[in-house]
Amino acid sequence: MSTTSHTLLEAAKTVASFAHAPYSGFGVGAALLLDDGEIISGCNFENASYGLTLCAETVALATANAQGKLRKVREIAIIGGRLENGAISGNDPVRPCGRCRQVINEAGGLSGHDIVIHCGSADGSTVEHHTLSSLLPHAFGPADLGLV
Repeated sequence: MSTTSHTLLEAAKTVASFAHAPYSGFGVGAALLLDDGEIISGCNFENASYGLTLCAETVALATANAQGKLRKVREIAIIGGRLENGAISGNDPVRPCGRCRQVINEAGGLSGHDIVIHCGSADGSTVEHHTLSSLLPHAFGPADLGLV
């Protein structure tokens, strides 16, 4: 595992412990690497109506956008697991859901990069490295709307 992906996964694990997950008990953290080395993170934020729940990746990307940095995203690390006593546990890697893949695609389209996605397990035993295009082939984006 590269130093960069390890650093991103650690940042994602740290922020996962702050997840607001009273309904599922499953905390997820995401950490973005920007082109200048800055890391922006986010965690899931559940809502009783579930449909209003925000995924960690979406929170991190929205934070980057609010800071005017969405075009700078190059990599993202995602980690999650059972949330107990402010810590996550589990040995399965967490991958972005379909909605998050689409949101990541928007950031990748703006940056002109095939964003690298590191998916890790809470216990650190498993890490997968993907590109967005491998997780979301034939993505729908601005070009499909005739905007590019």
